[in-house]
Amino acid sequence: MRIQKIIYTALFAAIIAALGIVPPIPLPFSPVPITLQTLGVMLAGSLLGARYGGLSILLFVVLVMIGLPLLSGGRGGAGVLFGASGGYILSWPIGAFIIGWIAHSFRKPSFPKYLFANIVGGILVIYAGGVTYLSFLINIPWTTAAIQALAFLPGDIFKAVVAGFVAVRLNKQHKIRL
Repeated sequence: MRIQKIIYTALFAAIIAALGIVPPIPLPFSPVPITLQTLGVMLAGSLLGARYGGLSILLFVVLVMIGLPLLSGGRGGAGVLFGASGGYILSWPIGAFIIGWIAHSFRKPSFPKYLFANIVGGILVIYAGGVTYLSFLINIPWTTAAIQALAFLPGDIFKAVVAGFVAVRLNKQHKIRL
């Protein structure tokens, strides 16, 4: 692994940690809070590609698992991954990988292509893991957990738009694709 790739991988783990400084927004009907950290997942996949985007998020999840309080609200430790947000967090590396795979499979990346990649990997994949995990964890029907997750959809679509815009701008200016 070249040093530049190692730096970008660590940088995106740090960016996601920095996004965790923003306090979580609790929802009265769901044990899962709204956070900005999925924006970091989308950016990592969009900018670093499948391999390094996924690795940067995996690094972040490992750091959380060993106890660093990097999640929104200062949460950390393996116990968080066994809680209501665990399925979403564990799906982040897969989501970043899928985003990077889709976004970088196009010869000429564009905003609609990044947006599509972010919606598929950053919303559909992460929701599939999070909703399934939550339904098993608190013993509710999958459909009930999915309906609760719909509250996150407007914010996550906004994050997908922001990540797509940022990815297009940075790739035009800096060509950081790895």
